[in-house]
Amino acid sequence: MRGKVLLRSFAGGEITPELFGRVELAKFQTGLLKARNFITLPHGPATRRPGTHYINQAFKSASQVRLLAFEYNVDQTLVIELGDRYMRFHTRTGTVLEAEQLAAVSGSTGTTSGHGLATGDWIFDFDVNQYYVVTVLSPSTFTVTHLDGAPATPPGGIYDAIPGFMTFARVYTLVTPYNTSTIDLLDIHVAQSSDVMTLTHPAHQARELRRLGATNWVLAPISFAPSSVAPGSFSATATVAVNQTLTTQRYVVTTIGADISESLPSAQASCNNNLNLAGNFNTLVWGAVAGAERYNVYKLRGGIYGFIGSTTGVSLIDDNIQADTAKSPPTDTLDFNTTAGTYPSTVTYHEQRRWFAGAALKPQTIFATRTGTESNLSTSIPSQPDDAIEFRVASTQQNVIRHLSPLSDLICLTGGAEFRVYAEGAPAITLSSLTVKPTGYTGASNVQPVLTSGSVLHVQAQGSRLRELSYGGNQDNFAYKSVDLSILATHLFNGFTIRDLAYSRAPDQIAWAVRNDGTLLGMTYVPEQQVYGWHQHDTANGVFEAVATVTEGNEEVLYVVVRRTFGSRVIRTIERMASRLFTAAADAYLVDCGLTYRGAPVSELQGLRHLEGQQVDILADGAVEARQTVTGGRVTLSGPASVVHVGLPVTSDLVTLPLSLDGAAAAGQGTRKNITDVHLRVISSSLVKAGPDFNALTAYPARQVSDPYGSPPALRTSELTMMLDPSWGSDGSICVRQDQPVPLTVAAIVLEVSGAG
Repeated sequence: MRGKVLLRSFAGGEITPELFGRVELAKFQTGLLKARNFITLPHGPATRRPGTHYINQAFKSASQVRLLAFEYNVDQTLVIELGDRYMRFHTRTGTVLEAEQLAAVSGSTGTTSGHGLATGDWIFDFDVNQYYVVTVLSPSTFTVTHLDGAPATPPGGIYDAIPGFMTFARVYTLVTPYNTSTIDLLDIHVAQSSDVMTLTHPAHQARELRRLGATNWVLAPISFAPSSVAPGSFSATATVAVNQTLTTQRYVVTTIGADISESLPSAQASCNNNLNLAGNFNTLVWGAVAGAERYNVYKLRGGIYGFIGSTTGVSLIDDNIQADTAKSPPTDTLDFNTTAGTYPSTVTYHEQRRWFAGAALKPQTIFATRTGTESNLSTSIPSQPDDAIEFRVASTQQNVIRHLSPLSDLICLTGGAEFRVYAEGAPAITLSSLTVKPTGYTGASNVQPVLTSGSVLHVQAQGSRLRELSYGGNQDNFAYKSVDLSILATHLFNGFTIRDLAYSRAPDQIAWAVRNDGTLLGMTYVPEQQVYGWHQHDTANGVFEAVATVTEGNEEVLYVVVRRTFGSRVIRTIERMASRLFTAAADAYLVDCGLTYRGAPVSELQGLRHLEGQQVDILADGAVEARQTVTGGRVTLSGPASVVHVGLPVTSDLVTLPLSLDGAAAAGQGTRKNITDVHLRVISSSLVKAGPDFNALTAYPARQVSDPYGSPPALRTSELTMMLDPSWGSDGSICVRQDQPVPLTVAAIVLEVSGAG
């Protein structure tokens, strides 16, 4: 038997070996045995994942670090580094710094009047592009060390723009109460509205992180009282023309603020009068409240205060106005977020309200603020449609509510079930329209879910499966369905748990998951095309610990926390995945924890101290340099170059599934096979190797006679043919490897197969 086999798509991603006998599955025809540091694209190709740019070392690098995505809008985004009792802020251009200062340098000491620094602060030296740790000697003097604690070159060295002076700025750092020795930072849940991010954890009061300026952030417990205060000095004076059958008239007044929130009622004012008689009336007067838009006045009728008028002034005449008891003032606030046991564990926004749930003393109770407010938990008697809401999700098990996710309905996830919270026969959820129904019984772990365009992706309760919860019905048969997205790649999940999730929408829809062993899993996810393709990613001398995605330009970019071991030094780094899109070969970025130089041609690169002692790959103007070790924070190039990428090597491996041969008996299973030639259809690729296993790889020639002399090997968009050493086996898999800092995208593979019955 001899023939050719076409592998035309890899969109199915990695397939578990448990399915190697299921050759009839459509996913088997588009799957892979391994996609290591490859991303499978929804339209078929497999492409090397981009490398990661080094942003900074984590401030408290010895303890846990988490990333939070802060997105005010598509143009204003940043990533928050949340660590042991601190926050720092990063953008694509670097770490957020305070105002610049200038220090005179004498020996190893910097001197500047009123520097305001504290021992342990980090500063950035603009002249040498270097971060230092400060030791304060006096209010006007300080010394610095490198981040690894080694003695630093005295500030104000030969590279200073102003000799004898150092231009520097302190790294902006916000103090927080989140102690990593007592809580897992990944158990903090977040939701954002405009410049306000809400953070919840059952051991801490719910807090708001407010951005008041680039270096002015405030983290404080949320006050759930109405933002407006009631008027004071409220009085009622009766004018009695006919003194007959007088009764007591009782009133309260509230303030309507600029945000349309209504205060709790004022102290009661009363007077005696008979307003049914001509000429009798009551004059109500109160003190003005700063910032008030208007005031509402209520009169007691049948035990309930009913609305009698609204005014922008500070007085009102009641000449027998009938009280409307269908509209009453706020009378109380829900008891919530005040003491231990009442702190929520999850938060979201839905239908113009902020929702909370998962307090220890009320694990199945959900709270929602008044409509159109974020922090008003006031209620009325009788209840009003816009009142704050408190209700319990009753179920067969007493499981804490772990997540609230806003789709068309509010989705409530517990450890044992999923519920749909919605309005029955009404346009919005109120106390009178509220309906709760279960949608499934798989449950969710405490990993915060991510929202896609029409679904919730969450980790199953046991922690080792990723599920999709989405609307799966129609107007006549409304239903949500829960799908196990891990079922075809169980080898990536069995025996492991998922620690963190993120989701990227562009240029590719990919769900990212951090496994407990430090492997980064990616799932190419296009549900409308039935594409769910898994791939796995690792990094040299490191393990992944946390992920977040934010919009930057036309892409949604992945940021990661990596715990790296460099010799005896263990640090955590903040890194940003580069774009896989490029136009020039020199712009392809395929190294990890690296940096890029762009400028006038140079033969030596500095500023690599974070990679001290590490072997690094170098791509200089599109040409691969010899691998070398970083010494003194420097590497030397073979010649001047103006675009240089330097970082840890990345090895990308692709392994095809055991061959299924159409028309052959048993689809070719049980037949010994030999791949004699392989034809790789590649796009903008170079330096590829292939073979029957990774110990017998054949390299495609790096250069062609058509490549201009003295230029780097051209990137190929063509079919590359390689003759392989004979290797008989039952599987007929092919291994493809790229371990140089150049791109590789495989669109299809044609195998020339010999078989023995």
